[in-house]
Amino acid sequence: MKVIYPGSFDPITIGHLDIIKRLNDMFDEVVIAILINEAKHSLFSIKERKQLIEKDIEECKLENVKVKTFEGLLVDFAKKENSKIIVRGIRAIADYEYEMNIAQFNTNLYPGLETIFLLSDPKFSFISSSGVRELASFGGDVSKFVSKNVKKAIYEKNNLGGKNNGKY
Repeated sequence: MKVIYPGSFDPITIGHLDIIKRLNDMFDEVVIAILINEAKHSLFSIKERKQLIEKDIEECKLENVKVKTFEGLLVDFAKKENSKIIVRGIRAIADYEYEMNIAQFNTNLYPGLETIFLLSDPKFSFISSSGVRELASFGGDVSKFVSKNVKKAIYEKNNLGGKNNGKY
């Protein structure tokens, strides 16, 4: 059975990776679907995000996981992928309320499409891509929140290589 885990992943965090690892153990095929949204100001390009995720997937030896990009409606991507299961990670009640509304729209647009909510591990529930970007923009240490590969890319992108005397 194939499942789709959509998001912007700008950047992918250890919370995202935890969910991907769990999905890898539960499903035959996991498609990480990166939304292309040119209107949104992103730290990383679509190509960079895809490469970062693929490197993390490779390092974690997750053989059932593929990374793809899409634009437009998620339901159209799900139809194209011949999948009827979407997975969304839930960190808090606010996430659930937001995601529930989207899931209902999606099911209305694509009858039979199911959205599964997977609870974040509590130790990762406070981590967000936006929080990581903000922390990095001030030269903070993001190593507890992203892989080494992503941390390096963030600091290169923010020109922080020499900041903080190399501490990060």
